[in-house]
Amino acid sequence: MKNERIYKMPFASVYPHYITKAEKKGHTKHEVDAIICWLTGYDQKGLQKQIDNKSSFETFFAEAPQLNPNASKITGVICGYRVEEIEEPLMQKIRYMDKLIDELAKGKKMEKILRQ
Repeated sequence: MKNERIYKMPFASVYPHYITKAEKKGHTKHEVDAIICWLTGYDQKGLQKQIDNKSSFETFFAEAPQLNPNASKITGVICGYRVEEIEEPLMQKIRYMDKLIDELAKGKKMEKILRQ
């Protein structure tokens, strides 16, 4: 299964790419962390623990305190797929995170990104 490889990938190996993408567009690690914490319910300490433990995406989302109730409001295309139409729950969560970081890099305001 193609998705299995992504699920087993350490979140910590992708996290620096999220930061780099944001910083190239004038945004900060703090903003990236705020987005990830908003989506997953982690606090800064919990997020850092997942990074330090090199948790897979599967573990990262399985141990997430609570997916934000407004996550279902995340819509649009990422990697050629409409995030709201992805049927596999774990892949949808991963793509939600990708989409939010993409919105940050494109200059969308934090209130809009966090669906407030």
